Amino acid sequence: MLPGRDRHTRMLRMPRSRKRADSAPSLQSLLNEASRHATADLERVLGPKGVPVEYWRVLEVLADESGRSMSALADAVSMRLPALSKLIDRMVADALVQRAPDPQDLRRVLVYISDVGLARVTSLRDAVRRQRSALESTLGREHGQALKRLLTAFIRERRS
Repeated sequence: MLPGRDRHTRMLRMPRSRKRADSAPSLQSLLNEASRHATADLERVLGPKGVPVEYWRVLEVLADESGRSMSALADAVSMRLPALSKLIDRMVADALVQRAPDPQDLRRVLVYISDVGLARVTSLRDAVRRQRSALESTLGREHGQALKRLLTAFIRERRS
């Protein structure tokens, strides 16, 4: 035994500072951070108008005035059905969207944009386009298009 130590005292190991072999951020970390920044930029445009980003994503998809089933809408906005269902409930209460039976299959429900929702999209569309253009211009045209191609390929591959 070491002097001044009894058998009940254990020696604590001090963590060594280790250099990571790969100190570059992971692709997943980069994608998450990029998404947070892009969403924050969109929130700065939509927030003052009282439109949450999640509402915008749904409204933008439905703005073509074609109804969507909940599953098709969930795919289009990358949300899980339970979360989308709660979101649609709030949007119906805010008169931005409406539900109606599917004329092809009365057991299914379609979601449509309302006149109020369409007016909201129309009033915000230019501001959102400017925000997206500014986002793309930070990369430059060539890099922006390359990133879009890579992300599109990545998403397509993951859906397969």
